[in-house]
Amino acid sequence: MAVASPKGADAFRFRRLGKPEEFRTVEEIQRAAFGLGTEAPVPGSLQRAVQDHGGLVLGAFTDIYLAACAVGFLGWDGTTLYHYSHLLAVRPEYQNHQLGFRLKSFQRDEVLGQGLSEIRWTYDPLSSRLAHLYLRRLGAEVTGYLLHHFGRLATSRDEGLETDRVSVTWTLAAPRVEDRLAGRRPARGEDEARWTAATAIVETEPGDSGIRRPTAVAEPSSPTAHLEVPFDLDLVRTHEPGSLRTWRHAVRDAFRLSLDLGYRVDDFLVVTAEHERRGFYLLTRGAPGAAAPAAGPRVKEG
Repeated sequence: MAVASPKGADAFRFRRLGKPEEFRTVEEIQRAAFGLGTEAPVPGSLQRAVQDHGGLVLGAFTDIYLAACAVGFLGWDGTTLYHYSHLLAVRPEYQNHQLGFRLKSFQRDEVLGQGLSEIRWTYDPLSSRLAHLYLRRLGAEVTGYLLHHFGRLATSRDEGLETDRVSVTWTLAAPRVEDRLAGRRPARGEDEARWTAATAIVETEPGDSGIRRPTAVAEPSSPTAHLEVPFDLDLVRTHEPGSLRTWRHAVRDAFRLSLDLGYRVDDFLVVTAEHERRGFYLLTRGAPGAAAPAAGPRVKEG
């Protein structure tokens, strides 16, 4: 399916990588995008092996300059063969060019060409930017919450913070995915109505810097609920670093409560309330008394 290109998108070309110097550049992009510090990037030699044996190492180029990359490999859960997307990295200076969306779309085409129907990956649940891309724009589905999944990481993004992650599955030919890729998403008014009708799981208030922080976590009880996360996680890191741990534990507790009670993440909303932009997971509860589906979201210890 053709995906509408954003303005200026023709400046980028997408293809599989193959040259040793391209794999080395992927290492460089990981350092720049993730602030790896003492953490090692996925090395070029391993990328070469992945590319040659069923995996995919993909790049987005502007002229001959590699602006973004994605690395993934074949996964098997005992039932389903799928593509596991281990990382997607965009150079900081290119992070407002919709490259994440376009590179995932290209990855989808390549995986479908391999005869596979799913891509799976994980991301930090505190990131509104990633939740909006993965759930809202791509139509991926949350399948679980992973506690402290990678242990302690010495990166600028994760230093001093437990590495909780959300696991997602992207069912590539699902009608919802086709709709989201084509830009068919709920209108702003519908989002506001859904948000207004839902009850809050994470209660927040502005801190001294004006940036929101959690104050309480409530057990969901209504058919729909919303779970707030920082709208701009980098802003929290810069101006309210002391609240990062509070956010991590509040969102962890909220996800654990919700998933244990049979709620599922239905969408991710960005809502403007009193001139303030805020990010929310929208959750829906299953039918009263119904058992959670066998493949439903789960919380896993790290």
